[in-house]
Amino acid sequence: MNDVERAITRAHQDEWARVVAGLTRRFDDLDIAEDAAAEAFAIAVERWSRDGVPPNPGAWIHLTASRKAVDRMRRENKRDDKHKHAQLVYENVPAEPVGAIDDDRLRLIFVCCHPALAMNARVALTLRMVGGLTVAEIARAFLVTESTMGQRITRAKAKIKAARIPYRVPSDADLPDRVSGVLAVLFLVFNEGYLATGPHADPVRADLTAEAIRLTRLLRDLMPDDGEVAGLLALMLLTEARRASRISVDGELVPLAEQDRGAWDAVLIAEGHRIVRERLAAAAAGVAPGRYQILAAIGAVHTSARDMRDTDWSQVLALYDQLVTLDPSPIVELNRSVAVAELDGPEAALATVDRLEKSLSDYHAFHATRADVLRRLGRTQDARAAYDRAIDLAGNTAETASLRRLRDRLR
Repeated sequence: MNDVERAITRAHQDEWARVVAGLTRRFDDLDIAEDAAAEAFAIAVERWSRDGVPPNPGAWIHLTASRKAVDRMRRENKRDDKHKHAQLVYENVPAEPVGAIDDDRLRLIFVCCHPALAMNARVALTLRMVGGLTVAEIARAFLVTESTMGQRITRAKAKIKAARIPYRVPSDADLPDRVSGVLAVLFLVFNEGYLATGPHADPVRADLTAEAIRLTRLLRDLMPDDGEVAGLLALMLLTEARRASRISVDGELVPLAEQDRGAWDAVLIAEGHRIVRERLAAAAAGVAPGRYQILAAIGAVHTSARDMRDTDWSQVLALYDQLVTLDPSPIVELNRSVAVAELDGPEAALATVDRLEKSLSDYHAFHATRADVLRRLGRTQDARAAYDRAIDLAGNTAETASLRRLRDRLR
């Protein structure tokens, strides 16, 4: 990656969400805002390669996008009041109040997670506008096709426009109705950073995991009594603690059972365990834990074991049983089957996994889990076929390399 590419990448990460949200507020048109931002970055690729990177890349992007938005509005003969809005771009407009949230990016996530939209739609739209994820990455997170996700985002934009849903700064009273969507966005951004889904992406994107943790810490400061906010932070910390041991020197994804636990970040683990203990105390006092708190508790069990063989699988299974009642999704059932295999044997796990085939037939982790269970049952030919299917569906090269190694070890 050359200097121009690095500068454009940094500008995109830092400025895309602010440019789109700012133009949307001023022009009341999300499509124009996104198109103008995209055009500004396209021009940057051409001009910066020729003329060099400007002294202030962010300001350059903002100004170029603003001008392109004005040009488009004029071309489309928008109403007179729209022209007045366009002129505000070039005037010294007083800064808008930040409301309850000081951080720009966290505030934008709350702005976009409007409760008038269905949960999946608001999360997908926010990931696109603020999270910086591509439509393909968002589609893989939701286990749908790219075209389906593109249509979902387009419909969300259309509903915003038709219902005239305001992009306004949320007040303290707005936060509880929006926090579940915000947590889902942060969780999915973290997941994309922890194991990127794209075939050509770096396996681990530390910039995304760090940003997700930073924003979740801010959210916890903002809503200290929300158990799910605390649970998500603990889950992220306990997962991030294992990052250094997840990719081998050969560029392969390292399974949990083979990771060097001495390389795990003890500071992050201690902080995550402390939060989990706090939430367990709250549960003992009658406050039922939510999805993220249970996932964090599962992470705490794994990071408490000095060796894979020391893992308290009965506790893991009990937690998954609790999670299934809150989130009876196929992926939760698939993850639960790993604990079933450890406690009740691979044959019982295979029965659970095979029931999920219709829902997860295009999900690489389903076939990888099934391959491992078949291997343990001695069904080598079936395991090889399952690994082949997982390799065909896997995302990044590190995961593909790991699956190939597991397949090639079969005898």
